[in-house]
Amino acid sequence: MLAVKTFKGASWLILSRFSGRAIDMVTMLVLARILTPADFGVTALAMSLVAIVDTVLEVPVSQALTRLREIDKAHLDTGFTLGVARSVIVALAILLVALPFSFLGANEHFLVLVVVLSAAPIARGLFSPGMVEYSRELSFRPMFIAELIGKFTAFAAAMATVFAGGGFWAIAVNFVVAPTVASAVSYVLSPYKPSLSLERFSHFSSFVGWFTATQVVSALNWQFDRALIGVTADKATLGHYAIASDLSAAPTQSLIGPALQPVMAAFAKINADPPRLRRAFLKTARIAMLLAVPAALGIALTADLLVAILLGPKWTDTVPLMQWLALAVLPIPYFQTLCALSMAVDRPSLMARLSVIDLAFRIVLISFGVFLASATGASVARLVLSGIMFAFYLDATYRLIGVGLAEQLKNLWKVLVAATVMTVVVLLLRERLSPLALQPVVEFGITTALAATTYACTLLILGIRLMAGPSRLELVDRW
Repeated sequence: MLAVKTFKGASWLILSRFSGRAIDMVTMLVLARILTPADFGVTALAMSLVAIVDTVLEVPVSQALTRLREIDKAHLDTGFTLGVARSVIVALAILLVALPFSFLGANEHFLVLVVVLSAAPIARGLFSPGMVEYSRELSFRPMFIAELIGKFTAFAAAMATVFAGGGFWAIAVNFVVAPTVASAVSYVLSPYKPSLSLERFSHFSSFVGWFTATQVVSALNWQFDRALIGVTADKATLGHYAIASDLSAAPTQSLIGPALQPVMAAFAKINADPPRLRRAFLKTARIAMLLAVPAALGIALTADLLVAILLGPKWTDTVPLMQWLALAVLPIPYFQTLCALSMAVDRPSLMARLSVIDLAFRIVLISFGVFLASATGASVARLVLSGIMFAFYLDATYRLIGVGLAEQLKNLWKVLVAATVMTVVVLLLRERLSPLALQPVVEFGITTALAATTYACTLLILGIRLMAGPSRLELVDRW
């Protein structure tokens, strides 16, 4: 029953994130046709600065409340107070760093742009803590409604801005309006009377401490490459890199990430049963990788077609970057599963250590890559880094729940075989289709259909089955 309930919750989150990402994608495609790579480069640099401050100062109110067995009004008040304090600190921090950072922006609008963009993390910090009641019950329909309303409103506002001649300000409007509207809607869906109190702060302090330490390092991890390219290359190069990075990460952000959000709550319910928790982790990790691997490989193998269909000829330089970056995101779903597990068993310190290791390798590899070949070098460096970090993820899993390296790899080998067969088939097919000079959308449709069929059939031959019923949802390995 827990698996079915988790699946239903994950379905709403996937629908929410997929719908939101679909709207974001349409918004980005319309803007990409109207604006230039340099416009995206200007906003990417400003958004990187805001994202760093936002991530560093993130307070995991929802995660902290979800892991508690019981919560009351005092818990919600404490969560709200922490959110308000965070918003104030975020605003002050961005104001403090925006002025000196603006000298690196090489754009007269950079300072104002950063200040405007800072409204987004402030709004997210004011999200109604009452919404956590739905998360605790693995009911994510209200979250879907709030996010969808925010995204639609942001799309309308961005379109109105760009067609009114607002240029790159349309990107900023889209970035700010979505979380602002979603936060406002959250109070309608989950009525909560705000009250400032830190009565239950002790229930947050240890979790928040380790989480904050992790976020400080993660912020540098997530934005280091864009910031470095932004200050060493022209804005067009940064624009190409930013778009390539966003498109390559779309599957993990739109599908895998949302699907894993209720997994933390599910893991928390069984963390007192180690054998069951180990089995649950292995099954979840396999499903996550089973979905993510073909999606990432598909983007890498058809990047030229995707760019031609979605962005147009002025974005051709994005293609090689997408190919490298799509492969670099392969281990992310495994990390997301591990992250959910560590929080469910109250071991956020493990994530902090992994983030520090990631940062150490990232600074060296990406700096070297940018020095040698700018954005291309950074993309290749990220691929190398992902391979190194995957080894650390396997080791961290062993330390956390005692699942050995061999058992983890055995859990994934059939996914790897199916992905390899799919890759070979796609390469052979594209070689045959190339002389035909088909329209990109036609070639992409044929290639995607055959790739999906090949991958699914290979898994079936290897014995992988999805067993579904009224009270059962499980990925079964018949062999």
